[in-house]
Amino acid sequence: MPAAQELSFGSHPLQRLDFYRSPSPGPRPLILFVHGGAWIGGDKSDSTGEAKIRHYTQAGYQLASVNYRLLPEVDIEHQADDVAASLASLLEQARDLNIDTRRLVLMGHSAGAHLAALVATDPRYLKRYGLTPGDIGGVALLDGAAYDVPSQIMDAGPLLGFAYQIAFGSGPARQSSLSPASHTATGNARDFLLLHVERPDAERQAFTFADALESGGTRARVAGVKGRGMEGHNRINAMLGRSDSDATPIVDEWLAGLFGSRAY
Repeated sequence: MPAAQELSFGSHPLQRLDFYRSPSPGPRPLILFVHGGAWIGGDKSDSTGEAKIRHYTQAGYQLASVNYRLLPEVDIEHQADDVAASLASLLEQARDLNIDTRRLVLMGHSAGAHLAALVATDPRYLKRYGLTPGDIGGVALLDGAAYDVPSQIMDAGPLLGFAYQIAFGSGPARQSSLSPASHTATGNARDFLLLHVERPDAERQAFTFADALESGGTRARVAGVKGRGMEGHNRINAMLGRSDSDATPIVDEWLAGLFGSRAY
């Protein structure tokens, strides 16, 4: 397994990413992974996992796992900006890092799936760095949440709904602004894969977002994998890249459709 090369994309201690270099020669496609943690926690190292690192680098992908500033120190808008800034930083170093700038994938789990989806649909985050969502070839989302914030709050019930309101605010305008499903009319990343486990709200969020993407002319596929509740929610991320993961072949097939078999 390749060792992590830690890179900085800002002055804050959390504005760091780990870069794992593929042994394959020449410019390689990039997967940028965004960790979960309910927007208040998580880490680039413990959220990536050895299976992902080994599997994707051996398959010919450069893999990066990004940290971002956390609530309540910053708001979600700043977190999305960190994801955009990390991608821009990697592209600025593309020659040294052997990244093919035409073949880019965002991948995220849980809250990281929301942030990846937001950056891949709302152009304001990448615009600051001279990029657009259309520069991203694909987005793989692992059992994400809050693609449509108002409906997520309603699904969550009083207790969890209050937690979502702390993160996203109680105002309809801000909730809509932070909902990836509100930004799908034009200019999205080119292809989306939305995976969910056996959680009713996650499944509803995935289909709601996919419908919005397809209505805007963007390819989107939804797939369910085994696993119930929060155990399944955590397992899909921990197992991805392993041969005994239901999600691994689904993601591999989707990636092959984007870039060709084994990223060549």
